[in-house]
Amino acid sequence: MFEEDYIMRLIHQVIRTLLKLLFNIDTEKKEELIIIVNETEEKYDELLNLIDQGQINEAENQLFEKLNSKDIQQYKRALIFYAYLNDKDDDFLSDHDYSKREIAEGLKYVSEIYGYGSMVNALFSIISE
Repeated sequence: MFEEDYIMRLIHQVIRTLLKLLFNIDTEKKEELIIIVNETEEKYDELLNLIDQGQINEAENQLFEKLNSKDIQQYKRALIFYAYLNDKDDDFLSDHDYSKREIAEGLKYVSEIYGYGSMVNALFSIISE
């Protein structure tokens, strides 16, 4: 329980830092995230609905299929996807065969695609100290 909370806070801080540095978005303001999600295309909203229905792996697979390393907006959407997923409680994730560690791994994977993998690894190590 404590370890999962710790990982959740790490993920939150890494995503918050990336969104602030790259897109000037402050995720401490929940309403900003909601606006960003509402601005995305309908297919992205479908991914969030899949998460809510417990089809997390399916949603993540669809996210990966849509990634285009030349479209930085896709990276922003992926960050918000993982922020949304990170807000789910441990019981929900566990019930649907997912974990906070998998969120961190997905975040690292997506960041590698967009060239920010070393930054994410550095943020995880700095924040965890």
